[in-house]
Amino acid sequence: MAKFENNYDLEERTLKFSKRLIKVLNKIPKNIITNPLVDQCLRAGTSIGANYREANGASSKKDFQNRIYFCKKNQKKLYTDWNYLGLV
Repeated sequence: MAKFENNYDLEERTLKFSKRLIKVLNKIPKNIITNPLVDQCLRAGTSIGANYREANGASSKKDFQNRIYFCKKNQKKLYTDWNYLGLV
Protein backbone atom coordinates (compact mmCIF):
# COMPACT_ATOMS: atom_id res chain seq x y z
CA MET A 1 0.00 0.00 0.00
CA ALA A 2 1.14 3.52 -0.68
CA LYS A 3 2.14 5.65 2.28
CA PHE A 4 0.06 8.81 2.48
CA GLU A 5 1.50 12.12 3.63
CA ASN A 6 -0.56 14.10 6.12
CA ASN A 7 -0.20 16.66 8.85
CA TYR A 8 -0.59 14.16 11.67
CA ASP A 9 2.53 11.98 11.25
CA LEU A 10 1.20 9.22 13.48
CA GLU A 11 4.44 7.26 13.23
CA GLU A 12 6.31 10.09 14.94
CA ARG A 13 3.51 10.75 17.43
CA THR A 14 3.25 7.09 18.46
CA LEU A 15 7.03 6.96 18.91
CA LYS A 16 6.92 10.03 21.19
CA PHE A 17 3.98 8.50 23.05
CA SER A 18 5.95 5.30 23.67
CA LYS A 19 8.90 7.26 25.03
CA ARG A 20 6.66 9.29 27.36
CA LEU A 21 4.87 6.13 28.45
CA ILE A 22 8.15 4.52 29.48
CA LYS A 23 9.04 7.59 31.57
CA VAL A 24 5.66 7.56 33.33
CA LEU A 25 5.76 3.83 34.01
CA ASN A 26 9.26 4.13 35.49
CA LYS A 27 7.85 6.48 38.15
CA ILE A 28 5.24 4.01 39.39
CA PRO A 29 6.21 2.29 42.65
CA LYS A 30 7.08 -1.35 42.00
CA ASN A 31 5.29 -4.04 44.00
CA ILE A 32 3.53 -7.36 43.50
CA ILE A 33 0.33 -5.60 42.40
CA THR A 34 1.69 -2.95 40.08
CA ASN A 35 4.42 -4.99 38.35
CA PRO A 36 2.07 -7.03 36.08
CA LEU A 37 -0.01 -3.95 35.27
CA VAL A 38 3.05 -1.87 34.42
CA ASP A 39 4.40 -4.68 32.23
CA GLN A 40 1.06 -4.95 30.40
CA CYS A 41 0.89 -1.16 29.93
CA LEU A 42 4.39 -1.18 28.50
CA ARG A 43 3.64 -4.00 26.06
CA ALA A 44 0.26 -2.62 24.95
CA GLY A 45 1.39 1.01 24.74
CA THR A 46 4.56 0.46 22.78
CA SER A 47 2.96 -2.04 20.40
CA ILE A 48 0.47 0.61 19.21
CA GLY A 49 3.22 2.44 17.35
CA ALA A 50 4.86 -0.75 16.14
CA ASN A 51 1.59 -2.04 14.70
CA TYR A 52 0.84 1.32 13.12
CA ARG A 53 4.22 1.30 11.38
CA GLU A 54 3.57 -2.23 10.15
CA ALA A 55 0.14 -1.14 8.89
CA ASN A 56 1.77 1.55 6.77
CA GLY A 57 3.89 -1.12 5.13
CA ALA A 58 0.99 -3.51 4.66
CA SER A 59 0.88 -5.58 1.51
CA SER A 60 -2.90 -5.44 1.17
CA LYS A 61 -5.94 -3.54 2.40
CA LYS A 62 -6.91 -6.52 4.56
CA ASP A 63 -3.44 -6.60 6.16
CA PHE A 64 -3.64 -2.84 6.79
CA GLN A 65 -7.06 -3.18 8.44
CA ASN A 66 -5.83 -6.05 10.58
CA ARG A 67 -2.85 -4.03 11.88
CA ILE A 68 -5.05 -1.03 12.63
CA TYR A 69 -7.40 -3.38 14.51
CA PHE A 70 -4.43 -4.48 16.68
CA CYS A 71 -3.59 -0.81 17.36
CA LYS A 72 -7.14 -0.19 18.59
CA LYS A 73 -7.15 -3.39 20.64
CA ASN A 74 -3.90 -2.49 22.40
CA GLN A 75 -5.15 1.04 23.06
CA LYS A 76 -8.18 -0.41 24.85
CA LYS A 77 -5.94 -2.70 26.92
CA LEU A 78 -3.70 0.21 27.82
CA TYR A 79 -6.63 2.39 28.89
CA THR A 80 -8.00 -0.38 31.10
CA ASP A 81 -4.66 -0.96 32.81
CA TRP A 82 -4.18 2.80 33.28
CA ASN A 83 -7.50 2.84 35.11
CA TYR A 84 -6.34 0.01 37.38
CA LEU A 85 -3.15 1.95 38.14
CA GLY A 86 -5.09 5.16 38.80
CA LEU A 87 -3.49 7.07 35.94
CA VAL A 88 -6.77 8.10 34.31
